[in-house]
Amino acid sequence: MRFYLTTHKRHWVKLTDHPLFLKSEHFATARTLPQARGPYAIDSGGFTELQRHGQWTRSPRQYVDDLRRIWEHVGPYDWAAPQDWMCEDLIINGGTAGPLHFAGTHLSVIEHQRRTVVNFLELRSLAPGLRIIPVLQGRTIPDYERCLAMYERAGVDLRREPTVGLGSVCRLQSTREGAAIVTALAAHGLRLHGFGFKTLGLAKVGHLLTSADSAAWSSHARHRPALPGHTHKNCANCFDYALRWRTRVIAATRSAAPATCPDASHAQLPLF
Repeated sequence: MRFYLTTHKRHWVKLTDHPLFLKSEHFATARTLPQARGPYAIDSGGFTELQRHGQWTRSPRQYVDDLRRIWEHVGPYDWAAPQDWMCEDLIINGGTAGPLHFAGTHLSVIEHQRRTVVNFLELRSLAPGLRIIPVLQGRTIPDYERCLAMYERAGVDLRREPTVGLGSVCRLQSTREGAAIVTALAAHGLRLHGFGFKTLGLAKVGHLLTSADSAAWSSHARHRPALPGHTHKNCANCFDYALRWRTRVIAATRSAAPATCPDASHAQLPLF
C-alpha cells in the first residue's frame, strides 16, 4: 500500500521522496511551481467546494487546465481525483460542524453518484492522458454497489482501473460500518484508495487498500508541544513532525495487519 501524506504546503514536493497528497488549488494559485522530487497525487478539493458553495465553482475544463499545468511544471503525478460529489449528510443537507458551515447541495445520494460518474467521463474525455481516477460515492454498501453499476453501464470497468477512489468514508473509516464498506468493495477486485484514512481505519482495513492518504498529523500536532528545538508554537504545519508521524502510522499499520490475510506476505509489504 502506498501511504500519501496530505499537506497544503506545495513546496514539500521538492523536499521529500515520500508520497504526498495535495489539493489542485494549492498549485493553481501559484505563479511558480516547484518540481517534485518524489511521487504525489492530486486532490480536486471537492469537500471544500461543496462545503462552502453546495456546488462546484470550477468547470471541468478549468480543472483540466489546472491539472495540465501541474503535470507540466511539477511533474507527472500518480493520479488526480475527479470533481466528485461526496455523500455525507452535512454535504447534502447543510448545517454546521464546529467552525465549519455547510451550504448543502440539497440533492439525493443517487444524484450525487450520477454527477460523480458524469464528471469522471467528461474529464477523461477532455484529458485522457492525465491519470484521472474514478471515485465511488455512497453511504451504505448497496449505495456503493449501485455506483459501481453506474460506471459499468457507462462502459467503465473499475476492475481494470489501477486506482479507484473510495469517497465519503473518512468519518466512518474506523467503524465497523466503514470496514464493512471497504471489505465489500475490495471483494469486487477493486484497487481502492482510501481518502482521509487515519490510524484506526488503516489498522482495520489497510491490508485491503492499494493506497490511502491522511492529514491527521496536523490536528495531532496542534494539540501537542512543538518538537524539541523547534521555535514554532506547535508543529501543525511542520515538515519534520509530519514525516515522523507518517513513520509511526506505517509501523502501527504493519503490526496490526491481520494474520488471516490470504497472502501472508501482503501484510508485510512496505508503505512507500
